[in-house]
Amino acid sequence: MTHSKKNWLIAFAGLAAINLWSCSSSHSAEEKKSPAAPVEVFELTRRKITSSTQIPGELLSFRDVDLYAKVNSFVKQLYVDVGSEVKEGQMLALLEAPEIRSQINAAKSRVESQTAIYKASKANYDRMLETSKTPGTISQNDLDQALGKMNSDYSQLEAAQATEREVMVMQGYLEVRAPFDGTISARNINVGAYVGPSGKGSDLPMFILNEQKHLRLAVYVPESITGYVQLNDEIHFSIKTFLNQTFSARVRRKAGALDKKLRAQRIEMDVTNDSRKLIPGMIAEVRIELVSAETFAVPLSAVVNSTEKLFVIRLKNKKAEWVDVKKGLETNGYAEVFGNLSVGDQLVRQASEELRNGMNIGEAKLIPLQQ
Repeated sequence: MTHSKKNWLIAFAGLAAINLWSCSSSHSAEEKKSPAAPVEVFELTRRKITSSTQIPGELLSFRDVDLYAKVNSFVKQLYVDVGSEVKEGQMLALLEAPEIRSQINAAKSRVESQTAIYKASKANYDRMLETSKTPGTISQNDLDQALGKMNSDYSQLEAAQATEREVMVMQGYLEVRAPFDGTISARNINVGAYVGPSGKGSDLPMFILNEQKHLRLAVYVPESITGYVQLNDEIHFSIKTFLNQTFSARVRRKAGALDKKLRAQRIEMDVTNDSRKLIPGMIAEVRIELVSAETFAVPLSAVVNSTEKLFVIRLKNKKAEWVDVKKGLETNGYAEVFGNLSVGDQLVRQASEELRNGMNIGEAKLIPLQQ
């Protein structure tokens, strides 16, 4: 290599080094350079944040029951039909079973027979006991046998009476009565029909009874918001049939566990339905107000959602500091944030990735948040 070429290469390398140093210095200075305009910041305070969500729910009867015959029998008479309003204890249908009448007569005859046998054995024991008071007249063995006979006959009498009571109870099953106040929503029998217990005589229930003045509103609340719903919270709901009317109810029951398929918790509200405008089976649009405890709530503009993480920018010693956070409820331009934050921290209101971590902010303008 000639001497002139060697000098040219040295000169070129020197110029490249100078340019590289210049770019590096320029980039470093750019990073440390403060923003041209004052950055707006706000002071972090605790506040409650309120949001709402709408979830479909279902209106159910507070109580409903399928009524079957308790014994195999035939329908003798009907007293109600679909839509009938009934009171607790009211007779709905009368059944007949001739074999039960025969069982009752047999049970009564057995009781009468055992009563006569017991009376005879008791009278015999009483006479022997009285006679035994005269020494040498009745042996102790004969007296003990008479006592045993009397006790045995008494036991037989009690068994016969128990059988009679059992048959009489079965006779009561021939009267089908309403277990509570409600409305008959289905009838699957006619006079003369053969009925019996579920699976042993009837595939369908004789009647379906619903309580309609008192309803349940069942809603499955997603796991993410189940912690915001508490007992006695008031909720509002609407029905498509009555779009111009809003109904209210209070949370009365919580399942306390998540449905494994829905990953949601079932909650129930009691709904008074004296007017009977609402019908079991209706779908309700339930509006649930979500009120947080006092927490850090910041404007959505203060939260940066980058491809790598979620963070806010805190002003510390006139420098930008990125603080990782997690976001909770969002409403009205505000969001809950959870992270390494403290009351009184000054956060940038219009945050962006352009304010690099460690950048000098310089002058900052404190802007109070709306309450």
